[in-house]
Amino acid sequence: MRAVITVVGHDKIGIIYEVSRVLAENDVNILDISQTIMQDMFTMIMLVNTEKSGASFKDLSETLGKLGEKLGLSIQIQHEDLFQSMHRI
Repeated sequence: MRAVITVVGHDKIGIIYEVSRVLAENDVNILDISQTIMQDMFTMIMLVNTEKSGASFKDLSETLGKLGEKLGLSIQIQHEDLFQSMHRI
């Protein structure tokens, strides 16, 4: 299953590392990644594959949410189909 992860918050060292570390620990493969910094705001969108993950989608969402709280970021994960439906013009 594919999902979209969004990360938004004030830029700081290690954001990509920390998010990637959690994904690797949960056997989630990063398929595509885009990130930018606008002034001091960090934004990142990742397309990931969760097929091989032993973690449930809910557990993965909670883990990423806790990481976001720790880092002072908003980290959200959505099923790819839901993300595309919400962002269709």
